[in-house]
Amino acid sequence: MLLAAAVVIVGVTFWFASDLTRRVRNEEHEKVRIWSEAIEQRSQLVAYTQKLFRQLEADERQKADRLASAYRIINDPPAGMDLTFVTEVLWSNKTVPVLIYDDTGRKIYDINLESKRTANRDLTPAEYDKIRDKMSARFEPIRLDEVGHTIYYDESVRLRDLKNAMSELISSFVSETVLNSASVPVIMTDSSRSIALEARGIDTTIISDPVKLKARLEAMANQAEPIEIKLPGEGVRYIYFEDSYVLAQMQYYPLIQLILIAVFLLTAYLVFSSSRRAEQNRVWVGMAKETAHQLGTPLSSLMAWVELLDAQDVDKSMLVEMKKDVKRLHTVTDRFSKIGSQPELTSADIGLALHNTLGYMRPRISKQVVLSLEGANGDEPINARFNASLFSWVLENLLRNSVDAMEGKGTIKLSLSKNSGKIQIDIEDSGKGISREIVKNVFSPGFTTKKRGWGLGLSLTKRIIEDYHGGKISLLRTEPGVGTTFRIILSAG
Repeated sequence: MLLAAAVVIVGVTFWFASDLTRRVRNEEHEKVRIWSEAIEQRSQLVAYTQKLFRQLEADERQKADRLASAYRIINDPPAGMDLTFVTEVLWSNKTVPVLIYDDTGRKIYDINLESKRTANRDLTPAEYDKIRDKMSARFEPIRLDEVGHTIYYDESVRLRDLKNAMSELISSFVSETVLNSASVPVIMTDSSRSIALEARGIDTTIISDPVKLKARLEAMANQAEPIEIKLPGEGVRYIYFEDSYVLAQMQYYPLIQLILIAVFLLTAYLVFSSSRRAEQNRVWVGMAKETAHQLGTPLSSLMAWVELLDAQDVDKSMLVEMKKDVKRLHTVTDRFSKIGSQPELTSADIGLALHNTLGYMRPRISKQVVLSLEGANGDEPINARFNASLFSWVLENLLRNSVDAMEGKGTIKLSLSKNSGKIQIDIEDSGKGISREIVKNVFSPGFTTKKRGWGLGLSLTKRIIEDYHGGKISLLRTEPGVGTTFRIILSAG
């Protein structure tokens, strides 16, 4: 239920965050699109204004032509012509700067000179010549061959002021577009897409480094297609933009939340599992110790009865077997009493322990089961660190399982060897084997293939070998109808 609730919460949160991220991204992209449209609209206004400027320049050229014509008429008037209107045309020019020079290079006439008005005095010949040269560089002079004069002119002060204002307008609305981009990182480049003209929300080190700038522009282009705009007199410009930092955080928020919830669930599961396992261990230890305690009283009584019978005239062969069983009960009680506490491991001959266990088991299993031991030579002891009582319990469990698997008929072979500081013991039987479907569960508590059984033998065996002895027990191989082999590995003594 906790897992299902967590999945629902994560799913709803992820959907909500994704939907919110999508809406914010669309709004940001729409905002940039609107800005680009504003630039296009203003650029159209600029284009119209520049067209108007060209018309004004043409008008001023026509005005200069009319001034030249009027000047020709005044210098060589037709017979009987009234020069009043012509003179008014000449003197009505209040905006276009004009200079008239003769062929000797002498200034004859000037009007509407900004420099003269600023200086508030008549200019020197050198100053006039400098103004003339600037005029001739901007506009082609008008030659009056009839009278040997040349008229130089320039755009009016008003037209120049309008052009300056328009240039400032273009610069201002480009900067305004970029600077008003809020938290959205924006870069405006030239037509080559290699030079950043304006930027917002971008580190200056990236702007100044061509390699980093190129990489950043490519990353932006992968997120959103750059917007192309055309500015009159400026050429093509490209606006690159990407998701804002806040939007990037929103994209990672569901993932971070998912990780946190997963960590929480994993921690809760581990705590719950550890608590349950600890409780099971306490119950197991309590039952084991209580069993040992309950066995203690009748065992002491049995020991006393055996001693009493031994003192009387009773068949000694019967007492020998009774003493063996009483001793075994004492061993079992000792085993149960050790559960829950760390047993003492001693260095001893593991081969001798195997001999003793097999010697106890032979008369207590079917006569049709052949027990054999290889690798245990009494002349060359193989020492290992183990607890004799608990290790004997392990072997007894494995041998009984093998006998049950063979249904009381077959062979069981124990092989002992030493390799690289490790003691290796293989228990191989000729039983019916274990199917592959249940191999992974053979050491699980409560798992059994017997009609009657608790399924604790192999689980207890694994705990004794791995938890108490620091060794390893595994199902080495098994094949249905052929047999099974378990392997135990202990540290050499």
